[in-house]
Amino acid sequence: MHVSAPRQRVVMAALLLNANRVISVDRIAEYVWDGAPPPSAAATVRTYVMRLRRSLGKASARILTRAPGYLLELDEHESDLGQFTAHRRRAAELAEHGDLEGSSAKLAEALALWREEPLADIPSQTLRDVEGRYLQELRLQTMELRFDTELALLRHAEVVPELVRLVRKHPLREALVGKLMLALFRSGRQSEALDLYRRTRVLLVEQLGAEPGAELHDVHRRILSAHDRPRTPDPVEQPATAPAAAVAPGPTAAWERAGRPSPAQLPSVPLPLSARSAALARLQHLLTTGTMPAGTVATTVVTGRGGVGKSALALHAAHAVRGSSVHGQLYADLGGAARPLTAREVLPRFLADLGVPRDEIPGEESERESLYRSLTADRRLLVVLDNASSTAQVRPLIPGSGGSRLLVTSRRRLADLEGARTVLLGPLDEAGSLELLGGIVGPARLGAEPRAARSVLTACAGLPLAIRIAGTRLLERPHWSIGRFAQRLTEAPRLLDELCAGDLGVRPCLDADHAGLRRTAPAGVDPAEVFTALGAAGAWSVSSSRVAVMLGCSEDQAEEALDALVEANLLGAPAEGRYRLDALLRAYAHERAQAVAVPQHDHAYMRAG
Repeated sequence: MHVSAPRQRVVMAALLLNANRVISVDRIAEYVWDGAPPPSAAATVRTYVMRLRRSLGKASARILTRAPGYLLELDEHESDLGQFTAHRRRAAELAEHGDLEGSSAKLAEALALWREEPLADIPSQTLRDVEGRYLQELRLQTMELRFDTELALLRHAEVVPELVRLVRKHPLREALVGKLMLALFRSGRQSEALDLYRRTRVLLVEQLGAEPGAELHDVHRRILSAHDRPRTPDPVEQPATAPAAAVAPGPTAAWERAGRPSPAQLPSVPLPLSARSAALARLQHLLTTGTMPAGTVATTVVTGRGGVGKSALALHAAHAVRGSSVHGQLYADLGGAARPLTAREVLPRFLADLGVPRDEIPGEESERESLYRSLTADRRLLVVLDNASSTAQVRPLIPGSGGSRLLVTSRRRLADLEGARTVLLGPLDEAGSLELLGGIVGPARLGAEPRAARSVLTACAGLPLAIRIAGTRLLERPHWSIGRFAQRLTEAPRLLDELCAGDLGVRPCLDADHAGLRRTAPAGVDPAEVFTALGAAGAWSVSSSRVAVMLGCSEDQAEEALDALVEANLLGAPAEGRYRLDALLRAYAHERAQAVAVPQHDHAYMRAG
C-alpha cells in the first residue's frame, strides 16, 4: 500500500516502527509537526488514523485504539525491520549453540535487508532524528556482531576492507577501530594496527578531549605485548564449532578462552513490557556509553518501591548489554532490608567464580576486597547487585577500576554511592497496566470486561507485583468474572488479603518498607506514628501543615516525617504541597492503624487538609 499524503506517511511510519507496541497520540503529533504540534493536534492525528484505516481496507483492523494512542498489529515477517530482528535473534541462538558459521550467515541476511538511508522519504526531521538514528545504530551494532563472528572464525584478512571503509566513515567509533586493529594485527600488519591506534588517539584527544576507552586501550596493550599472534585457519580446523562467547563480545573475547573463567550468572526474566521500553532504553544507554575517569567505575542504581519491577528491568538491560561485558557477568541478590547479605558472604563466591580456588580465598575481609579489586581491575565485567538495602553493602563489591560496569537495584536512592547515576522506576500507567494484565489473562477476557478490568487495576495502583497477583488469581479461577474479582477488591475489608497468590504478596513488600523507616531524633516526630495516624484517618491526601496541627508539632517536623515516608516508599512524593497515598498504601496504613488501635482523627479534616 502506498500512502501519498506526507503527514499520513509520518503517522504510518511511526506505527510501523513501533509495531505491536502502543504509541501515544502526543508522540505521533511530535513526529507529524516536527516538535511543534498545534492545539488541535490530537484531533487531527485521529483524522489521519481514520484515513489510514480506510486506505488499508480489510487490514484496517490492524490499527487498534489503545490508550494513550494506537497500536499496529504486525507479524514479524511482514516488515523489513521485523525480519531483520528475527535474523538477529536466530543468529544469537546459533551462536549460543556454537554454530558460528550459521550465525554469521544469519547476520549477513539481516544486513542484506538494508537499503538506503532509513526514512529518507518521510517528511519529519524529528522522526528521522529519533527513529532513524536508532535504526542506524542497530545496523552498526549488527555489523559489529558479524565482524566479531568473522574474527572468531579466523577470517581476519577478509574483513579488513569493509572495516577500513567503516572506520573512515566512523573514525571515533572505538569498537570498529578495535576490530580493525585486531584484524590487521592477525593478518601480519602490526605496524598498521599500531599506527591506526595512534591516529585514533590523536583524533579523540583533539575532538573530544578524551583518551581511548578501556576496550581500545586493551587491544593496543595486547598487540604491543604480542598476545594472540597472527594466524590463519588450518585446513583441518573446524572454526564453526568455536565457543559461542566469541560472537557477541568485543575483540578481546578470543584472548580469554584459555585464561580465567568468564562467569555468566544473570537469571532469566519474563518478557519485557512495552510500557517500560523508555526506561529500558535509558538504562541500556547508561550501561554502554561513555568512559569513566581513571580510578572510577560506571555505576547505575535502579530505584523504586517494592514490587515495581526494578529487578526485572535491571536484568532485561543486563541481558541486552551482556555482549559488552566480554569477561562475564556476576550477579548477587543482596536480600534487601529483611535479610541483607554482607560482602563477607558474597565476596568468597565472587572470588571463586573468578577462578580463585576455594582454599586460596583469604580469611581477612580486607584481603578479600583487595584481591577482588585486583582480579577485576583489567577486565570488562558487568556486576549486578540486586536488592541492596544500603551503600555499605555495595561498596566492597565495586569492581576494580577499568572497563567494568556496576548495576544496583534498591528501594533506597543510595544517594551516598559516589558517582552513581539513578533510574527512578514508578508505577505503570493505565496502558502498561492493561498490557501486563492482558498478557496474563488474555486479551479476549480483558476486552470482554474493560470497565471491570480498570477497577481491578485501580486497586492495584499500577504496581506490577499487584497486577501479576491479580492476573494469577483470575487465571486460576476461569469461572470468575473480572467484575466479581473487582468487587472483591473494592469491598474487601482487607484489600491486601486479596492480593496474595502462592508465595507472592504485596503485604510483605510494604512490611519491608515499613521496617526500614528512618527514625527521627528524639525531639522529632516518628514517621511510623504519622503513617499510622494517616491510616486511622483514612487519608488519601495530606499536607505538612495539617499533620503539624494533628500531631501538635512544628510544620518542619511534620515535613521531615512525611519526607521520611516518601523515602521509604510509603507515601507519594509531594505535588503542589500535598502527599498522597494510593489504594495499596491506604489499605496498608489502615491495617497498621488497626494493629495499634490508634484513635480515629477527623476523617474529613484529613482528606480536605
